[in-house]
Amino acid sequence: MKRVNVAEAKARLSALIDAALAGEEVVIARRNKPVAQLTAVRVKKRGPQFGAFKGRIRIAPDFDEPLEDFAAYMPAARRRRKR
Repeated sequence: MKRVNVAEAKARLSALIDAALAGEEVVIARRNKPVAQLTAVRVKKRGPQFGAFKGRIRIAPDFDEPLEDFAAYMPAARRRRKR
């Protein structure tokens, strides 16, 4: 734990921020009494947003219909005609 007074914190703020980012606890004191603690901000990763692609993706009406290229491999009942 680093403990610095306000004047020293002003002069070495960049170094103290680096120490806080490294996980060290930095306490700032005024007249030898702790008044503030400098810690790193941890950004929470955003998870998937449901509905984010609403209106952007279109599925064709014949999406799950058999392909013409595979008609020879299908039973006669599943073959579809060319339209």
